[in-house]
Amino acid sequence: QVQLVESGGGLMQAGGSLRLSCAASGRTFSSYAMAWFRQAPGKEREFVAAINRSGGYTSYADSVKGRFTISRDNAKNTVSLQMNSLRPEDTAVYYCAADLHGLVTTTASRYDHWGQGTQVTVSS
Repeated sequence: QVQLVESGGGLMQAGGSLRLSCAASGRTFSSYAMAWFRQAPGKEREFVAAINRSGGYTSYADSVKGRFTISRDNAKNTVSLQMNSLRPEDTAVYYCAADLHGLVTTTASRYDHWGQGTQVTVSS
């Protein structure tokens, strides 16, 4: 059983920065691919960023490329999302997700475990 707990959300003005963290339980964290998704009110959940087992490969949605950075620390069982140059359209609940097969994908249904989410609100 894998448990994911997000933290670091909050209210920020446009142009500011936030750092989200996701702490994972389990002794095999380094075998998971990890990702961040987000869901805005009235919209479907969308892919934000993903990272492979070692951290050597990352993937980003076009809307966040160049502004957001995903990273992981396998020694601490954590994955982070550094969000810079925030925009009002980044407002959403952000979810951490784990793929136990270690595959990096942008498809939400491929991820096996999800956190409860953390709210990010960006004011203009």
